[in-house]
Amino acid sequence: MNPDIRLTIHDSRFTSMSLPDQMRGVVISAPGGPEALRPAAQPLPRPSAGDVLIKVAAAGVNRPDVLQRMGRYPVPAGASPLPGLEVAGTVVQLGAGVTQWQVGDAACALTPGGGYAEYCIAPASNCLPIPKGLTAVEAASLPETCFTVWSNVIDRAGLRPGETFMVQGGTSGIGVTAIQMMAALGHRVFATAGSDEKCRACERLGAERAIHYKTEDFVEVVRAATNGRGVDVILDMVGGDYVPREMKALAEDGRLVFIAFLRGAKAEINVAELMTRRLTLTGSTLRPRSVEFKAAIAKALRDKVWPLIEAGKIKPVVHATFPLAEAAKAHALMESSQHIGKIVLTVGT
Repeated sequence: MNPDIRLTIHDSRFTSMSLPDQMRGVVISAPGGPEALRPAAQPLPRPSAGDVLIKVAAAGVNRPDVLQRMGRYPVPAGASPLPGLEVAGTVVQLGAGVTQWQVGDAACALTPGGGYAEYCIAPASNCLPIPKGLTAVEAASLPETCFTVWSNVIDRAGLRPGETFMVQGGTSGIGVTAIQMMAALGHRVFATAGSDEKCRACERLGAERAIHYKTEDFVEVVRAATNGRGVDVILDMVGGDYVPREMKALAEDGRLVFIAFLRGAKAEINVAELMTRRLTLTGSTLRPRSVEFKAAIAKALRDKVWPLIEAGKIKPVVHATFPLAEAAKAHALMESSQHIGKIVLTVGT
């Protein structure tokens, strides 16, 4: 079918603006390297009850997208097979029962998939307004990391006022968000990074001390900085042989929360140490969780974090942008780990 053909929706649930019956998207041709990402025409998705259709201006690139491309991150039932877990743009169509959004609203959203495209479906309750003063590119860099950090550090690990926090991989998309969010909420923040340049970037973002993990021992550094006490919560995306060291870096009653395992999913731990120091090891994945679970996080972010963004206390950190058709280049950059902050795809009109 000719992708230039336009159709008009007359159902009262939807906008009456003309929309294409097809769109540009990026598909995974087969599990593999970045070259597996290819532009392709796709049918225009239609919002179900409770959903909105967003005309995408920008889409964030995240590690789960890379894992999905490699065939190591299953798509939830009913979700788009296209990669992309966060977008920013304009609401152009409403599913049945949606009252909190209007056609024409600017929004960013956490999506179950499908962000690498001109149009994307998102649950209305998992959308947030684009913060005042931010561009669509900046807004597209927020949902996945903000939802993940809040859910794991505040909700799951229960970081409390006065407690200290450390994040591994401080210049990753998750890292730059975690540093800024926890510093803005009044916590002492520590971070690890793999170069002097990245360490200084972490400190500019609000880390009290950034630790060069190739030349320094993060256990020694955080214990020295806390008078031997250790930190209360560690957000970890490394796993593997880092886990026993992270346990030593924790204070008594400390919590270690996993969101990835770049150095391996298995670790050997000292159960006696865990028991005597009352440590908690936990973790989560966000994508498979229910719409309702994510809606609760969205509400917390809107109430607690969006005002900090609009006040300039948390700022998007976008390292690079690529046109949608160059998603493979974006993935290659992400896998190089040379970036500081987020990588974003831009979608032309």
